[in-house]
Amino acid sequence: MSFDVADFASKLIIYMVVWIFSVSFHEFGHAWVSYKFGDDTAYRLGRVTLNPVPHIDPIGTLLLPFIGFVISFTSAGNFPLIAWGKPTPVNPLKWRNKDTANVCVSLAGIVINLLIAIVAAVIIKIMISQQIITAENFQGGMISIFFNFLYTLVLMNVGLAIFNLLPFPPLDGSKVLQTFLPRSFEPIFNILETYGFLILLVLVQLGVIRMIISPLNNLILGLLFGV
Repeated sequence: MSFDVADFASKLIIYMVVWIFSVSFHEFGHAWVSYKFGDDTAYRLGRVTLNPVPHIDPIGTLLLPFIGFVISFTSAGNFPLIAWGKPTPVNPLKWRNKDTANVCVSLAGIVINLLIAIVAAVIIKIMISQQIITAENFQGGMISIFFNFLYTLVLMNVGLAIFNLLPFPPLDGSKVLQTFLPRSFEPIFNILETYGFLILLVLVQLGVIRMIISPLNNLILGLLFGV
């Protein structure tokens, strides 16, 4: 199988731009909502911004996604890999209405990712309905590139939202779950927080996480695209 350098380069650029854009908005959501609840920790560190630079982790945001894309592009199927933005620092002691703040701050990134996916899907549907995207102009050119950008935006942001919704440390959903758990569960939860990333990594590599999130992922994509 011949290697198409131009195709690889264009898809890599779209993938990395969308990924950096999406994860930056996700982390911005955490920082902004935490600031609104009275915690200025992230604000003082320059994290309440849509500028992607403060949200980039060299390994989790750049290196690992690049490696994952290259492996997936040059082999059959997707390479299971965890990637992340620079974690947003928060100080719960500064929050007003701590339980409400914990839920809202934890869900903020997820909500923003879903909103991005909805907006991108709506633009795609408008472009199709207005025949801006047709079979004739879809192959190659700026229309094709823009469509691929929007479609990747939908797929990645839906995937990010669902993945982070899982109630498993260190994902955002675990923070929401922690708010409603009885105090008797805290020792167990603390253990999970200590080893959660390693356990999550194993579950990703075994394909367990994909099995869990795929049905909901397909459902949301079906709703967005009306199929």
